[in-house]
Amino acid sequence: MEVHQLRYFVKVAELGHFTRAAEACHVSQPSLSQAVAKLERELGQPLFERLGRSVRLTDAGRAFRGRADHILALMDDAKASVADDPDAGRVVVAAIPTVAPYLLPPVLTAFQKECPHAQVEVVEETTEEIARRAAHGEIDVAVLAVPGPPAGLHVEPLFTEDLLAVLPAGHPLAGKTKVTMKELAAERFVLLNEAHCLTGTALSFCTRRGVGPVVTAHMHQLTMVLELVRLGHGVSLIPEMAARADASPERVYRPIAGEKPTRTLAVGWNTHRYQTKLVKRFVGVLRKWGEPGA
Repeated sequence: MEVHQLRYFVKVAELGHFTRAAEACHVSQPSLSQAVAKLERELGQPLFERLGRSVRLTDAGRAFRGRADHILALMDDAKASVADDPDAGRVVVAAIPTVAPYLLPPVLTAFQKECPHAQVEVVEETTEEIARRAAHGEIDVAVLAVPGPPAGLHVEPLFTEDLLAVLPAGHPLAGKTKVTMKELAAERFVLLNEAHCLTGTALSFCTRRGVGPVVTAHMHQLTMVLELVRLGHGVSLIPEMAARADASPERVYRPIAGEKPTRTLAVGWNTHRYQTKLVKRFVGVLRKWGEPGA
């Protein structure tokens, strides 16, 4: 079993396609296919089901994928620990979708000024998927909300922000400076799909305040939630950073009176992986961004 076989196998599993995997690995498709076939013969099990032009993992392939990811991550860590350049290299950052478009652009700009020769790859995923990728060594830094991340992921809080009520501009409550949960209780809510931790935070807050919101839609994108609010399909609870980025005059944001709904954002990483000096510098930039007045 050779390292390049593992890398080819993982890339095919990731893309679900031999030709695209070969292009990504910069090898010919026949060479990649032969290497994977040789790996299957060594293991005595088929790793992929061939479905025309696409492929999917067999049960054996799914079991082997986790081990292959772990082996490659250990090898990458070993290489990084020897050639540890604090100014150059690659950092893979994963963030939940309700954070990535609002927090990361200014952070990436600040980091690029500090480390102009570094390469940053950004991945948007749910908390569950980020945890899986971190466990498999696919990402270096996670930006997510707490509580929630599982064991094995070191988490350091960055800052806490309010969730604001978002309403159509012509809504009767739009003229108030603050709104109460009792007033919102009669409204239909538009929320993200339950896979997103923001929805869990919002529903948990509503439950504590004795409010059982009628949810009219579950979306996968925050922009879709905001558009449905603009069109009058309901109201929602939105992170303050998303509210600051919204320039539309057709939506208004109001704080909740009394106890406020909040979420705490954090930076995390796999405690079993070597953390390069470059990754530490990126985490340092994130920490600065989480300081009051940043």
